[in-house]
Amino acid sequence: MSSPPKLQRIVELFAGAPKDLRVEALLEYSRKLPPLPPHLQGNRAAMEQVEECQTPFFLSTEVDDERRVHLWFDCPPESPTTRGFASILAEGLEGATVDEVLDVPNDFYTQMGLAEAISSLRLRGMSAILGHLKRQVRAHAVA
Repeated sequence: MSSPPKLQRIVELFAGAPKDLRVEALLEYSRKLPPLPPHLQGNRAAMEQVEECQTPFFLSTEVDDERRVHLWFDCPPESPTTRGFASILAEGLEGATVDEVLDVPNDFYTQMGLAEAISSLRLRGMSAILGHLKRQVRAHAVA
């Protein structure tokens, strides 16, 4: 299993950074989360809630005719670590192929050194986000 090139670059940047800078980088990513497209703004019913997250977290994915993945996340600014993780996924996986997304290691965030920087409860939430995302992509790919 491997990550798409954009996500792999992010993983390597985090892995090479000191622990305190990893947290700062995650917080910086939280400020970069792309806004929802008009059809999803204020429409959480059209998104899937990730119940395993401590914070209200919603996601939506689409697969286009070229089997490229497009994804959106709704996460409050008051949850910067979760929002930062969502932003990393958005930057690293947007436009990747279905196979590239499904091949992302389920625990890729451990390669980033995040297990040393954030709580295990947050890590479980991150794992759940990726699991829900992959399940949605898989369902779109089969449809």
